[in-house]
Amino acid sequence: MKVVIHTLNFWPEPVSTGKYTGELGFALAERGHSVGVVTSPPYYPNWKIFDGFQAIRFETQVIDGVEITRCPLWVPVRPTGVKRILHLASFGLSSLPVIIKKAWERPDLIIVIEPTLFCLPGAWLAARLCGAKAWLHIQDFEVDVAFELGILKRKWLQRLVSTIEGFWMRRFDRVSTITPRMVERLKDKGVKPGNSILLPNWVDCTAIFPILDNGPLKEVLGLPSHKCIALYSGNIGEKQGLEMIIDAARQLSHAADLHFVICGHGAALERLKDYAGQMENLTWLPVQPVEKLNQLLNAADIHLLPQRADVADLVMPSKLTGMLASGRPTVATAYPDTQLAKVLDGKGKVVPPGDVRRFAEAISTLVADPDQRYLYGKVARRYAVEHLGMEQIIDRFLREAERLGPNASKFRGHAEWTDRRVP
Repeated sequence: MKVVIHTLNFWPEPVSTGKYTGELGFALAERGHSVGVVTSPPYYPNWKIFDGFQAIRFETQVIDGVEITRCPLWVPVRPTGVKRILHLASFGLSSLPVIIKKAWERPDLIIVIEPTLFCLPGAWLAARLCGAKAWLHIQDFEVDVAFELGILKRKWLQRLVSTIEGFWMRRFDRVSTITPRMVERLKDKGVKPGNSILLPNWVDCTAIFPILDNGPLKEVLGLPSHKCIALYSGNIGEKQGLEMIIDAARQLSHAADLHFVICGHGAALERLKDYAGQMENLTWLPVQPVEKLNQLLNAADIHLLPQRADVADLVMPSKLTGMLASGRPTVATAYPDTQLAKVLDGKGKVVPPGDVRRFAEAISTLVADPDQRYLYGKVARRYAVEHLGMEQIIDRFLREAERLGPNASKFRGHAEWTDRRVP
C-alpha cells in the first residue's frame, strides 16, 4: 500500500498527536508499506521550533523508509485564540500545494489528522484527484474544544465553523477517532455510522512496563526517594486544568510522606508556575527524552490526571495509555458517565472536576494504602496489555484499510511485525 499522512504534528514531537502519528507512520513503513508524510517542523509542546529545524522552509528527509516533507509554520510565542487560528491556518496554507503534489504519486490512501480542520479540504481534494481513499482521523474535536474553553466565543461563528467541519467530515471515506464517546459524537456531525470506526491511541507495552522498585529512579530524577510521588506528566495547557494539582498540593502541604511533580511544557506553564509560587512539596520537571519515559512514569507512585469538565468526551488524554501501561494507579477528575471515568474504573480513583477537596482526599487515601495502589496498578497494566497494544491497533487499522478497497490486496503488509522503536 502507498499511503500519505497529512498532519500538523509528527515525530520527533514526544507527546500527544505527534507521538502517535509518528509511531503510525514508522510502523506502516516497517510492515512494508510506502509512507509519505506532509507535516510541519516540530514545535509541540514547547510552542517553539525544535533545534535543527526551520520554520520558513520546505524540507524533505527520509527516515527509516518514511519520506517526511516539512512545510513552513508560524508558531506564536503566546498562543491566544486568534493566534492559534492563524497558526493552524499557516500550516493548512503552506501544506496545500505539497499534499496536492502528492496526488501525482498515485497513493492508495491519504490520511489527514485533525487537528487541524484547515487540512481537510486539501487532503480530500488530493485523494479525489488520484482516486485514493480519504481517511480522517480525529485526535480531538478542536472546534468544540475551542468554544468550550472560550478560545472562540461568538455563537454565529461557532455555528458557521461547525457547519463547515461537518460538511468536510461527511465527505471522507472513513472517519476514525479515539474513544467510543467520540465515535458517538461523529453521528451528531452527520457522519454515517458505517463510515466511522474506533481507533484508540495505543502504547508499546514492551517499552512502558512496571518497575516495582522505583526508589533509584526517583533519585536519578532528583526526587525524594523516601516519599510517595504524585506525578502529572504531559502537555501543560489550558484544557488540562492543572490548577487542581497545585491547589491539592497546598491542601496536603502537611503530608510529610507525599511529594507532587509536574513534568512537561506548554502554553500555560509560566502562568501556572506564577500561580504556584514557591512550594516545598512541588517539583517542576522539563519534558523528558523518549528513552527516559518509562523511567519517569515508574518514578510515580500515583499518576494525576485532572481534566476540565467542559472538554469531557471532546478529547481523551493521550498520556493515559502510558500511565496505564506503567502499572500505577491514577487519580483523575471526570464525571461518572464520561469515557475517562469508565476506562479508569478499578484502576484508580475518579472525582468530579473542580472538586479540589475530593481530589486531595483521593490522593491522600492512596498514599496511605500501598496495597490498594498495587492492586489498582495491576489492573491498569492488564488493561493496557489486553486492549491498548500497539500491534493490535495497527492491525485493526490495516484491516479497515483493506475493507476500503478496491485495491484490497495492497493493504496487507508483507513485513512481519517486530519490536521496534521510533528513532
